[in-house]
Amino acid sequence: MQLALFLIVYPILWIISILPFRVLYFLSDCIYVLVYYIVGYRKKVVRENLALALPHLSDKERLRIEKESYHHLVDGFLEMIKTMTISDAEINKRFTFTNMELYHEYEAKGKSISIFCAHYSSYEWLLIMNKHINFEGFGIYKKIKNKYFDKLVRDIRGKFDATLIDTKETTQVMVENYRKGIKGVYGFAADQSPKVWKAQHWVTFMGKEVPVHTGAETLTKRLKMNALFVKGEKLGRGRYQATFVPMVEDPSKVPDFEMTDMFFKMVEQQILEKPEYYLWTHKRWKHNKEDHPETTEK
Repeated sequence: MQLALFLIVYPILWIISILPFRVLYFLSDCIYVLVYYIVGYRKKVVRENLALALPHLSDKERLRIEKESYHHLVDGFLEMIKTMTISDAEINKRFTFTNMELYHEYEAKGKSISIFCAHYSSYEWLLIMNKHINFEGFGIYKKIKNKYFDKLVRDIRGKFDATLIDTKETTQVMVENYRKGIKGVYGFAADQSPKVWKAQHWVTFMGKEVPVHTGAETLTKRLKMNALFVKGEKLGRGRYQATFVPMVEDPSKVPDFEMTDMFFKMVEQQILEKPEYYLWTHKRWKHNKEDHPETTEK
């Protein structure tokens, strides 16, 4: 069944991937109408998230953000498919870095690097940075149940010279690389919600106290890595740029969870600047500390 589904869907994805961008975005506009107005994909979740995170805005302003976020969501999905056949020259024009020299300064320090980023702007195309680095690049992702689609995703992201690590293998791979002396760059999109019973730390994010993932900080400290935050920006349809931002001088010397707190403040600032480019469809605020008094900081 998995193979049959893949054989049906793959030709459609490939055809989409070879469309010129102007046609791709016309298709995106059509799919947007289907997803937003007809299917209403996770519309209730998005509205609840926007109301919780942006209570200072009017209903009219939140509705505008809601609609634009769905446009961006569909664009991002088709852009990921476009990656199947896009040329290096084309994507290098469409996704640029403002200060790659700062990243190379961090490589020169001789330590592996953690990249902290959010599900904001074009986090899929951020992997293009692997074309510009000297260290080996690793992207952390959640494995897809259908093994054929999982391989497709790995192949697509592998175009950027990135090695994908399943979330369950992350610690093992990173520790093994550290022991072997392999210098790596590890990308953590760490702004999503963990299972509440696993929460080690809570932060105030967009005005609400929520549980957060702390693995990126823990591994950065444990493996004596340096850390950079990547601020993504959308310049226009299919046009993005990213800026590297230093986090702390020496992660091993800062108090526990300080880097995680810093990361979420940076993400919050991004969202407040242009909230329409954040991934609002995830239930990021589904847990509130007031509802879970049994959880404690460890």
